[in-house]
Amino acid sequence: MMNFIEGGIAKDQRGQIRFVNDFDMSLVKRFYIIKNDDLESIRGWRAHRIEQRWFYVLSGAFSIDIVKIDHWEKVSIDLEVRNETLSSLSNNVLHLSPGYATAFRALEPNSELLVFADYGIEHASEDDYTFPLDYFVNRI
Repeated sequence: MMNFIEGGIAKDQRGQIRFVNDFDMSLVKRFYIIKNDDLESIRGWRAHRIEQRWFYVLSGAFSIDIVKIDHWEKVSIDLEVRNETLSSLSNNVLHLSPGYATAFRALEPNSELLVFADYGIEHASEDDYTFPLDYFVNRI
């Protein structure tokens, strides 16, 4: 399952507060921040069979390609690739349940992507599936 959790912005004379109050963080065990060095580099394909992820753009924007994995023992190359643009201006959290592969590219300089995971780092090596960038043939 993939869904967006909508946030908002509160503004007054002092500035603003961005929030996503409907994001229940009770399952989160860790987080990390992705910042690409340039606008050409792509991070991916990385998939997780057990872990779920939540993505929030702190600054700038990212293009994210998303694939729902069909068979973990022999992943099909012709799966549908869905593309989403995540932006700090849209102020929402993208939630991906277990079973997805992702590839990211920054769309603006100095973009930062905050990623939340529901398992600790000690579990990461047991649930890390990677594929070459050209693995999925339906990638746009």
